[in-house]
Amino acid sequence: MNTQANLEGLRVLVVEDEMMVSMLIEDMLSDLGCTVVGPASRLDEAMELAREAELDCAVLDVNLGGQPIFPLADLLREKGAPFAFATGYGDAGLRDVDRGSPVLQKPFREGDLARVLGELRTATSA
Repeated sequence: MNTQANLEGLRVLVVEDEMMVSMLIEDMLSDLGCTVVGPASRLDEAMELAREAELDCAVLDVNLGGQPIFPLADLLREKGAPFAFATGYGDAGLRDVDRGSPVLQKPFREGDLARVLGELRTATSA
């Protein structure tokens, strides 16, 4: 099964406060055939995109300049939009309610992103 074909057209909200990391994620998503929603570097901006933009899933930096991403995770969960956390701390920085959510351990590679997005796409079509 071709991973890229599976991800073609997937609309992914990117929430990341470090510009270089955000650009890298955007490039990876483009290479995988996904459509980037955002990116957002602040929580308020990300919340607005989550409410108004069409998206299939999201990749969320756990910590946006010292502000936790959890209000956005709660909003996405309410909307039924699957998401993965991107963090350098693994699941150690997650709340109990978020344990079991996909986690991309920073730094991650395109193959790791593709694998997690495949899991999220499966969740959107379930």
